[in-house]
Amino acid sequence: MNEFQQLRDTLSKSVLDTNFVKMTLSKPIKKSDGLPNIYIRLVAIKGTEMFQFTYHYTTNDKVKNYTITDALSELEILLMDNFRAATLFTLSKDLLIFISKKKKVSYRENAASFKNKLPVTHDKPKERLAEAGSYLHHLGITDKEGKVIHKMADKYRQINKYLEIIEGLLKSTKLPKHINIVDMGSGKGYLTFALYDYLVNQKKYSATVTGIELREELVNYCNDIAEKSNFEKLSFVAQPIQEYDNNKIDILIALHACDTATDDAIYKGLSAKSELIICAPCCHKQIRQQVKGKEQESPLLKYGIFKERQFEMVTDTIRALILEKNNYNTKVFEFISNEHTRKNVMLVGSKSSKKNDISKIDDRISSLKDAYLIENHYLETLL
Repeated sequence: MNEFQQLRDTLSKSVLDTNFVKMTLSKPIKKSDGLPNIYIRLVAIKGTEMFQFTYHYTTNDKVKNYTITDALSELEILLMDNFRAATLFTLSKDLLIFISKKKKVSYRENAASFKNKLPVTHDKPKERLAEAGSYLHHLGITDKEGKVIHKMADKYRQINKYLEIIEGLLKSTKLPKHINIVDMGSGKGYLTFALYDYLVNQKKYSATVTGIELREELVNYCNDIAEKSNFEKLSFVAQPIQEYDNNKIDILIALHACDTATDDAIYKGLSAKSELIICAPCCHKQIRQQVKGKEQESPLLKYGIFKERQFEMVTDTIRALILEKNNYNTKVFEFISNEHTRKNVMLVGSKSSKKNDISKIDDRISSLKDAYLIENHYLETLL
């Protein structure tokens, strides 16, 4: 097709001149196809240069390798049938390709975005840890064919990120032969189900998972799905976190338990001497309300939005220090991208045999409280 002559010429020349960087296809014609973009790069396979197409579906990545002739044919088909835009990046310029609704092809050249080429190693597509089990369909994440529903793609990515974190934590944690896991504030159970499926069905761990949730309708909903999915050692209980009474907790999880419910959960984990305590704190109100009306010296606390963020950090830092005081190694990191939610911090405590300097940690907690005019942290009052 003559409309693509400029693309063919520029792509072929960039390969001959060894200044091809990469190419991307975007703006899908049908979002329902679940294929938002395609990434193209050069790879060396058994000494031969090939174009590697990564079809970046919402559920997974598929990779195909083409010769330059086949790559050009595939590109023309994709741009006529599937996408409205593409960008070819070379070291000398960027070529932007646009396809109108009437299939008219137009071009624009920009200055080069890249100064260096990409490595030509052959990459495998990223593994998705959440397999298309029936529980995903029952929870409304996938359709009957096992394809992720478009509006649930973010939730599916969050599940996979969560399992990736859990996988890394388990590698460095000493656990008993049978693991007791309690998920406090389990809500609709998306992550609880995914964790059970991943540990028991995929990794073949011997594990019991219990979800604690205040809302009885959600507990009944989750227990029904657990039964439909044949998840025999997964159950949900309707009760407040404070009332849950079980000292046999190897892994304590509390994701987005609101305000001091996070502290109630951490306290349960500390009381049970859990090997792992995993939290994603939410709604940090306790300290903010405690210092309301008090004149703060720090100029950072002059503005409401900064004040909110600062007290979130102070609240979680004291939580981390209290965990360290109880001989846990702590990590704080981003759980999911903050484009989805700003409540995206994960705090992890892993049991350590090393004894920490309690008086030094007490001094750090005291200096933080003094600096921000805090009387007490709720977790301290529980301990």
